Amino acid sequence: QVQLVESGGGLVQAGRSLRLSCAAPGIIFRTNVMGWYRQAPGKQRELVASITVGGNTNYVDSVKGRFTISRDNAKNTVYLQMNNLKPEDTAVYYCNIPSRVRSGYWGQGTQVTVSS
Repeated sequence: QVQLVESGGGLVQAGRSLRLSCAAPGIIFRTNVMGWYRQAPGKQRELVASITVGGNTNYVDSVKGRFTISRDNAKNTVYLQMNNLKPEDTAVYYCNIPSRVRSGYWGQGTQVTVSS
């Protein structure tokens, strides 16, 4: 199974920033839309941000203006820069690609906890 490795989570105070990273195998990275998802306790998993191979981005309304998704093609890595974090951003964050989402396969994710 394809391995997407998330990192960068942690415990921060509201208003602070974190940057998440997701490393993917080259062929996967170069041919797929990459997405960051999150799942908070008791809630459904949601797509937070996505970026196409060409660099077009989309965000869920709740993070627009605060989060930025980007990709480093030389490192086969996608990032999620999260600024002005809020307690409601607390969740496990996952990166994934459409085919894995459809098959229901998810990695371990990285925990983000924002204290008020």
